[in-house]
Amino acid sequence: MEFSGLGHLFVTVFLYNYASCIVIPAITDVTMAALCPGQDECSLAIYLTGFQQAITGLGGLIMMPVIGNLSDTYGRKAILTLPITLAIIPIVVLAYGRTRYFFYAYYIVKTLTATVCEGSVACLSLAYVADNIPDGRRASAFGILGGVSSAAFVCGTLTARFLSTTSTFKVSALVAVITAFYMRTLLADSSCRVDETSPLIPKNGKAEIAGPDDGDCPPKMPIGKKVPSLDDTVQLFRSSLTLTQAAVVAFFSNLGEGGLRASLLYYLKAQFHFEKNQFANLLLIVGIAGTISQLLLMPLLSPFMREESLLRIGLFAGCVHIFLYSLAWSSWVPYFAGLFSVLAIFSPPCMRSIASKQVGPDEQGKAQGCISGICAFADIVSPLIFTPLTALFLSEKAPFHFPGFSIMCIGFAMMIAYIQSILIRTAPPISKMGNRTSAEA
Repeated sequence: MEFSGLGHLFVTVFLYNYASCIVIPAITDVTMAALCPGQDECSLAIYLTGFQQAITGLGGLIMMPVIGNLSDTYGRKAILTLPITLAIIPIVVLAYGRTRYFFYAYYIVKTLTATVCEGSVACLSLAYVADNIPDGRRASAFGILGGVSSAAFVCGTLTARFLSTTSTFKVSALVAVITAFYMRTLLADSSCRVDETSPLIPKNGKAEIAGPDDGDCPPKMPIGKKVPSLDDTVQLFRSSLTLTQAAVVAFFSNLGEGGLRASLLYYLKAQFHFEKNQFANLLLIVGIAGTISQLLLMPLLSPFMREESLLRIGLFAGCVHIFLYSLAWSSWVPYFAGLFSVLAIFSPPCMRSIASKQVGPDEQGKAQGCISGICAFADIVSPLIFTPLTALFLSEKAPFHFPGFSIMCIGFAMMIAYIQSILIRTAPPISKMGNRTSAEA
């Protein structure tokens, strides 16, 4: 299947991300208005956001490997239905009302549903692409998938720029419903292949393959293997040093990105009095830069540059743009820093592609789920570190005057990911190793 065969998946991802991203510029103001009306700094809002992120990360740590593995068994489409449907509920709550009580209802529902939804759609979409795109073109395919998400981010942010807050949440709820209907109606399940050369398929216990009458359904796995154990996850990472290194990069880069998500908008509101429209302008710059990079620049560079090199470029650019945020001396500096997203956006698809090549075709869901679980663990740790730090340095009790100190610490976490990426030496893809073994036999 070529890229054109992924059209329905791209539309599903676009609609899902559009519904999620259209509310981002407004949610900070809604939170502040519900919890601390009339104020530009609110420690309660910062702590609640950090707590929600930690709980979401804990749920993701548990659920991502399970969801990825279940999708290997039951198919990507069947499992994808769950997060896309659950994501509708919290948006509908804020579409109905945004008073303090409605906000708390939204907060509770969002926290619970996000344990399943956050990262699941991206994880399953990456596995879907890996099912249908050969090793040599996965970096470009993952980049295009990321570009579709960035395009949805741009369109959602641009729409929010011209809609009232009330209309924003109603449009988001409507698009979320359309996404679920479109996915169930038009998206075909991905093809299934089992690679018997994979190090995780036991020699004396092969997976049962669907018979001719089963059509394109996924392979029937032994009942005990439907939910991965901790030993399965450890064995997966022990099977490849490169996969382990990619997991370390994933942890530290997501530690930084999670801290930035939880802290940046509150920092900008306190430091430069940003509001919904300024947030939308900044997010538009970041989104447009990311879209151009993933849809145009990355497909042009990936045939000529190794994925490890693109990963390093992306992480280095990520360090630079975070440090610029932390040192911002004027309200135009965050906009300039956002331009570095053109290069910083390289890192997630390259990291996922490197990980994808280290496992067999029947384990793509498990591999992407485990990487997503590592990212979720980073989302647990990140608010525990950066939320109190941000609240402290934005308050009058800061030990010294440096409002961007927590953002600078986030940059140091990203720098650790960059240093680790330098050590990655990609092993041959597992499929090529399997082909070589078959030829020798």
